[in-house]
Amino acid sequence: MKNCLLPILLLILISFSPEKTFGQTPTNEQIMNEYRIANGIKTNSRMDTINTDKFWSLVDDAVKSSKGDNVLKEKHLSGELEKHSLGEIIDFEIAFRKCIIDADYYKVMAAQKIIEGYVSDDSYLYFRCWLIGQGKTVYTETLINPDYLAAIANKGDVCDWEAIMYVATDVYTKKSGKEEDETFPRNTAAKMGLDYDFGAPPTKGTDWTEDQLPSLLPKLWAKFN
Repeated sequence: MKNCLLPILLLILISFSPEKTFGQTPTNEQIMNEYRIANGIKTNSRMDTINTDKFWSLVDDAVKSSKGDNVLKEKHLSGELEKHSLGEIIDFEIAFRKCIIDADYYKVMAAQKIIEGYVSDDSYLYFRCWLIGQGKTVYTETLINPDYLAAIANKGDVCDWEAIMYVATDVYTKKSGKEEDETFPRNTAAKMGLDYDFGAPPTKGTDWTEDQLPSLLPKLWAKFN
């Protein structure tokens, strides 16, 4: 009798496992992790545990309130972040860096090349900041397929939101009343290995040549050429 009950109990436990719950909206991390697995992309396992839900909630609110104005977007984001604890401000910087590093794909770089006509180390970094500044949906869809930006970007757009790189540190300085030291957001994140500058992980995906761009991202190419 005991042997018969064991398989039934196991089936009941599996049925009620949180991972099998239906109707739940997948988090950004789940979506991107599934994409990485499907495409054989390896990342920093510690970085993959970082939750970005609160980060995206703040960014999305700033996007909605600013109507595309980067100055208003930064002002709103800073004002809301000031309401949070010092630890949460550090978490914001950590989440931001994860998103910047996650977005470092050769096809995202190709999208910038088509949209802006050039790519440099700085402009590519600021382009990914701009991508984050479009909100979670645009960011996620673009990482899955950068040709999605054909429906978002237009000729003459300035695809740059460098200011988001300094929001956490500026708010932390104001709220703590201290001068920057090793406890500040960007220094804390850097110690975790979240470096998007000289110590950044390799760009993911396959490099491209300019003559491959029309076939690599056909919708973007058709719109900007």
